[in-house]
Amino acid sequence: MRRFAALLDRLAFTPARTDKLRLITAYLAEAPDPDRGWALAALTGELSLGRVTPARLREMVGARVDPVLFALSYDFVGDLAETIALIWPGPDAAVDDGGDLALGAVIARLEGLTRAEVPGAMAGLLDSLPPAARYALLKLATGGLRVGVSAGLAKAALAQFSGRPVEEIVELWHGLSPPYAALFDWFRGGEKPVNALAAPFRPVMLSTPIDAEGLAPLPPGDYIAEWKWDGIRVQAVAEGTVRRLWSRTGEDISGAFPDLVAAMGFDGALDGELLVRRDGAVGSFADLQQRLNRKTVSRALMTRLPAMLRAYDLLSEGETDLRPLSQEARRARLERFLAPLNPARFDLSAEVPFASWEELAAARAAPPEALVEGVMIKRRDTPYRAGRPRGPWFKWKRDPFLVDAILLYAQRGHGKRSGYYSDYTFGVWRGAEIVPVGKAYFGFTDAELRRIDRFVREATVDRFGPVRAVRPELVLEIAFEGLNRSSRHKSGIAMRFPRVNRIRWDKPAAQADTLETLEALL
Repeated sequence: MRRFAALLDRLAFTPARTDKLRLITAYLAEAPDPDRGWALAALTGELSLGRVTPARLREMVGARVDPVLFALSYDFVGDLAETIALIWPGPDAAVDDGGDLALGAVIARLEGLTRAEVPGAMAGLLDSLPPAARYALLKLATGGLRVGVSAGLAKAALAQFSGRPVEEIVELWHGLSPPYAALFDWFRGGEKPVNALAAPFRPVMLSTPIDAEGLAPLPPGDYIAEWKWDGIRVQAVAEGTVRRLWSRTGEDISGAFPDLVAAMGFDGALDGELLVRRDGAVGSFADLQQRLNRKTVSRALMTRLPAMLRAYDLLSEGETDLRPLSQEARRARLERFLAPLNPARFDLSAEVPFASWEELAAARAAPPEALVEGVMIKRRDTPYRAGRPRGPWFKWKRDPFLVDAILLYAQRGHGKRSGYYSDYTFGVWRGAEIVPVGKAYFGFTDAELRRIDRFVREATVDRFGPVRAVRPELVLEIAFEGLNRSSRHKSGIAMRFPRVNRIRWDKPAAQADTLETLEALL
């Protein structure tokens, strides 16, 4: 447990991706089995210990610590697990001889608990661990690691450790289960695991951003272009009687879209954009969000917002893997593949005709629908290669919208930002009042973060747990991809992908934008 705790601590304070890879790779090389497999499951989000909830942890700490002291400490620290780890009055001996619990033994203990047993069992484990390991235990139990490691990064580290291609590991992943004994046996020279999962996920091919300057030296005739739609990238895979809908990161989201899965009357793997229809037209991303992350979906919602897939590519047909074929060859197969399918559920992503980059720029500036995010540009001769190879595929997104908004609330961050107010809610003028229109937590440098943090502390007018309300004085230039109507927001508007573009220390709050400006954009 001590080794895993040290890994989490160093990952949280290591910003560079290459350094995170090095840390995880070193851990995998040093940790014993099955601990390293359980750690990998935790880092990739495959470990679920759902009985340990924040409510149970508050019940537990309330029996040991004065509630007022804990509330003040939580307000200062801003993270529940970190606050408990620091304030926990465990025996002093734990600092000297604790931390020797095996990670696998801790997980086995937590998995066997009933909800009623959680407070007592967690208290006993915390008593046996020093503060750093207590923090790791709490993060492990709640599933909130938040150390800047994605599932993709953890798998990349596993590939680096093993010397195997990451695409090979990703393609096997969903047929394996923690602590991945068969995977580590393979790395030691054993038999390669067989992916027994029907309708498996295939590692996706990704694009790189580009602009007009980057396109200029490339020959336009070598590329095709398609519209980039405002949905989410998915794979629809059907094999025999098994049908699955995968997200781009390999999460099975079939349960949220049973209407689309039921229409998958084919044998193959489609790559495309998941969208919904509303009143016969393609719905907004806000419409799609009503269908996302649901375990069950009502018939009424499926009727009002039916799901569809706008197909970009065909990865397999029957037992034939089409990924080695060229883009043009796969596109021709895709057109034939889609012909017998229900066009209300599956249609083809249309090509954008162009003879020069100037023609494509003009088309990008005047898309056929507001929901188009830009264009995808693909080499005609390229095979489907997993990952983000530089050159075959580009995305040329439309320019972001900009608006000047006023900082209203700030919340403490997590990990290396846990000591700073780094999550910002901002608003615009509606008459004489300011109404919130979004929240952003990136787009600024570390130096800018420290300066904003000082402003938040000096300008605080009220507190709500880890959140502070501030005097409405600081203007933030916010970049965003689009707007949607929203009944959940007081302003009636929700922003798509907002981020801080610039901090306008020079601009008076009275000169910030108005809700009418956003209404006009909408």
